[in-house]
Amino acid sequence: MKEGPDIARIGTLIGDPARANMLTVLMGGEALTASELAQAAGVSLPTASAHLSKLEDGGLLNQRKQGRHRYFALAPETAALLETIMGFAASRGHLRHRPGPKDPALRQARICYDHLAGDFGVRMLDSLFEHGAIEADGEALDLTARGKTFICDMGIDVDGLASPRRPLCKACLDWSERRSHLAGTLGKALLAHFLETGLARRQPGSRAILFTAKGKSRFLALFPVKDAEAA
Repeated sequence: MKEGPDIARIGTLIGDPARANMLTVLMGGEALTASELAQAAGVSLPTASAHLSKLEDGGLLNQRKQGRHRYFALAPETAALLETIMGFAASRGHLRHRPGPKDPALRQARICYDHLAGDFGVRMLDSLFEHGAIEADGEALDLTARGKTFICDMGIDVDGLASPRRPLCKACLDWSERRSHLAGTLGKALLAHFLETGLARRQPGSRAILFTAKGKSRFLALFPVKDAEAA
């Protein structure tokens, strides 16, 4: 096919093992230096720089400069693409390692770029659907009046989440649960709320989000789901 989107180029960029490792690390939502990404990929700094240049040229990464340092972060659309690919790979049994001690924590709750994923992320969206806080309009998600009241009661300024570049609510396919969790500016705000209020924290060196005992109880009370067992 000589016309249309060049998916082969994107596939080649993501398919290189070193670049795939860099992209996966950046799914944690942090901007990292070339040195940090070289360490994550297990390659030399010059090699990492060459990979990063290709990823940036392909539109998968954004670069930010702060003083003498350069930081690399995922373009917002890249995070959704990677989570979808991870879900597809996991559903076909393409896993790079056997389940280990960290897997239960990652499957329960983890950061997906800037929003909550894993069992807790899927549960949250299921609960918002179930209680009429969010409605599906085709592929789009809409926050209802009831949902706006619910979110505002949590102390989140819904009106302040409006962005011309990003939807308020968006479904993002979860690689471990094979169902959708909540992305968009609302998904980002809810994860920030859990972290800022001390209900949860990030596990150092991992994408896992760890809820405290109080935080877990609060989360399950905020987002009940019919017939669901306590996670």
